[in-house]
Amino acid sequence: MLASTKQTAGTYDYIIIGAGTAGCVLANRLTQDRNVSVLLIEAGGKDDYVWIHIPVGYLYCIDNPRTDWRFRTEKEVGLNDRSLIYPRGKVLGGCSSINGMIYMRGQEGDYETWADETGDDSWRWQQVLPIFRQTEDHHAGANSFHGAGGEWRVEKQRLSWEILDAFRNAAEQTGIPKTDDFNRGDNEGCGYFEVNQRNGIRWNTSKAFLKSVKNRHGNLEIMTGCHVQKLLIETTAQGKVCRGIEFTGGGQSWVAHSTRETLLCAGAIGSPQLLQLSGIGPTKLLQEHQIPVVAELPGVGENLQDHLQLRMAFKVSGVKTLNTMANSWLGKLQIGLEYALNRSGPMSMAPSQLGLFTSSDPSQKSANIQYHVQPLSLNKFGEPLHPFPAFTASVCNLRPSSRGHVRIASAKSTDAPKIAPNYLSTSEDRKVAADSLALTRRIVSAPALQKYRPEEFLPGTSFQTDEELAFAAGNIGTTIFHPVGTCKMGRASDPMAVVDSELRVKGIDGLRVVDGSVMPQITSGNPNSPIIMIAERAASLIRGQR
Repeated sequence: MLASTKQTAGTYDYIIIGAGTAGCVLANRLTQDRNVSVLLIEAGGKDDYVWIHIPVGYLYCIDNPRTDWRFRTEKEVGLNDRSLIYPRGKVLGGCSSINGMIYMRGQEGDYETWADETGDDSWRWQQVLPIFRQTEDHHAGANSFHGAGGEWRVEKQRLSWEILDAFRNAAEQTGIPKTDDFNRGDNEGCGYFEVNQRNGIRWNTSKAFLKSVKNRHGNLEIMTGCHVQKLLIETTAQGKVCRGIEFTGGGQSWVAHSTRETLLCAGAIGSPQLLQLSGIGPTKLLQEHQIPVVAELPGVGENLQDHLQLRMAFKVSGVKTLNTMANSWLGKLQIGLEYALNRSGPMSMAPSQLGLFTSSDPSQKSANIQYHVQPLSLNKFGEPLHPFPAFTASVCNLRPSSRGHVRIASAKSTDAPKIAPNYLSTSEDRKVAADSLALTRRIVSAPALQKYRPEEFLPGTSFQTDEELAFAAGNIGTTIFHPVGTCKMGRASDPMAVVDSELRVKGIDGLRVVDGSVMPQITSGNPNSPIIMIAERAASLIRGQR
């Protein structure tokens, strides 16, 4: 039972809501000034769960209440009325503590679109590339595309697989070149992903950006296990201003006040939810839940975008896969020893090892689909691997035209919001899905893979026509956990923009959103590192304005 009166948690220059990817970066950068006080508040706990740090442990972190909000989508028409789990990190480091660790920036065209939609050239590729470089600690050292000495460690994966090498050769035979670097602005090609690890251990943003600064100047307060209920918005003669937050923690109700800014970093699901709970959002939705309208911003919670992966699986013969290794006690022992002795082998695996970027059809201006290829197969995460040797080739549409939404289900902050991605709701997305599945079959039919006698069992060879393949995509599609866009930035004239190009919430002074929700268009690849870049830029803007 919460106490009826609210306790004060103090007054700070800045309050950061969410100690995820963006929040950790902001906490690091803002506290560089010893005269600035910062409160970093997180609903989850410390990142001291062992499976966070062992790379394969993502299997035990997803859908685990210790580390995951355990959201689910609404039933999706495009997925043949299926509902999906929708993992979001609930722990220090946020999604960087439970994600696939894949280092990906997106493509040059993504950032050109951001600049065009916001009218701000500082979001163009040539302007954000130096930001990526300054944060990076790349295994190969510094060059024109990569940086060294930054906090964000990037390493090669510590294993390879014969079946994945064969898939890479098959892709080349299909016309897709090999590449060793997906992060130079044009992702076209096939190669092994680079990962955010240090010596075979997950490198999350908590380690990278928080660990070294907790006691640097004594000006950072970190509160875990504290759930923010609403923003404190005050109406002044100059307009509406965010003055802090209400939250719960330790069985008490609390308030904390900010004198400069409150920075909302709760992610593409949490940030629109908290804005709506605070009376900032679509009027009709707020009235439905008897929430007084503070600012009518119809775009709050809209424009949800995600990468839907289509998991095709193939039985193989005469080659080692994780299925067969992990299904024997001897294999499990070998896997454990290899990791204990060398921090390598399957326990050091990111969820996906081999990547491929290409175009689903010749009309695409750049690579519009991405593959995650794995030496394993299973029905879904959390279930056992299949007992036979197999590999999975997952493919996703990088630039989906489908748009979904996030909307509160009630006025209670503890109730999960309604998440409706609207996957495959456009003819364009269904065409890309059908074309992608057909391309996968062409790659698997190439000579390099034939000695392993690949046999498709997901979705199955009975699906042949474009219409059948689009239906099959609905059967096998699942989220790749990349939601963005729900508080998008845009021009002042854009009625659906929630923040301006400097991430300030329209109509509310002292409030910014800094996370993946501000992306007007999803990046072409895994969005974790682009979110770090967004936070770096936000920190520079904030510090420059002091």
